Amino acid sequence: MLSYRHAFHAGNFADVLKHWVLVECIDYLKKKEKPFTYFDTHAGPGMYALDSDFAQKTHEYETGIARIWNDPQLPEVLQPYCDLVKSLNEPASLNVYPGSPGIAKWMLRETDRLVLSELHSTEYMALSENFSHDRRAEVWKEDGFNRTLKRLPPSHRRGLVLIDPPYELKEDYERVIDFLIAAQGKFAQGVYALWYPVVDRARIDEIERALKQSGIRAIALFELGLEADTDGRGMTSSGMIVINPPWTLKKQIDSGIDYLVNTLGKDGAFSRSEILVEE
Repeated sequence: MLSYRHAFHAGNFADVLKHWVLVECIDYLKKKEKPFTYFDTHAGPGMYALDSDFAQKTHEYETGIARIWNDPQLPEVLQPYCDLVKSLNEPASLNVYPGSPGIAKWMLRETDRLVLSELHSTEYMALSENFSHDRRAEVWKEDGFNRTLKRLPPSHRRGLVLIDPPYELKEDYERVIDFLIAAQGKFAQGVYALWYPVVDRARIDEIERALKQSGIRAIALFELGLEADTDGRGMTSSGMIVINPPWTLKKQIDSGIDYLVNTLGKDGAFSRSEILVEE
């Protein structure tokens, strides 16, 4: 188990949507002076070399971030996300891509905190090295669901939790629901951002049904599909489910997601932007 390595997929279309939503949520939380804690349940190493053997084996970033980061037609709403990627690279060369903890590292303030969990030994070692001099960060080689629940609620009662499991096991689809219900019970005002892949649409339909029946309020869903659902193997679309979304989030995503459909998608590409549960 624990064979998944995100480096194969770093910077792909799923990362573009996930990290754009993450940037929007962090930026919104920073509008208030009071500090907050960022939790990452499956952090990965935090930074990816796109010239590595992993990334070069799949070249998935070429149909994701590489298509938009320097596009002169880029919508303004996607600019902060792409500017962050640009800040880590030479002007004409895309060699590095930040994972979600890397994005948080660059965006959070000195008074904010990070709680990062990663079970994969190699990924954990890289994550620890990337944050070895960052006093804001706790890095744990521990099940991210368990570690996050132990630390909720954060002392300052403001927080963002990114849930990004590999979904290697069927149980992951059930665990994310159990985790969200338990976490909401401890920290109802937190912002929760759940990433999901669409490999089997029925599993995502079940997640949506379970959340609607959970009693949790204020749930939004954003999805980017490169092509129509298929019975074949592989991820055709992915999305983000956000609990307690910033009130600006849906408007921001709506203003840029059609650009991603047209720029990254194939025939049958589509997007979803929905309020699953009202406040």
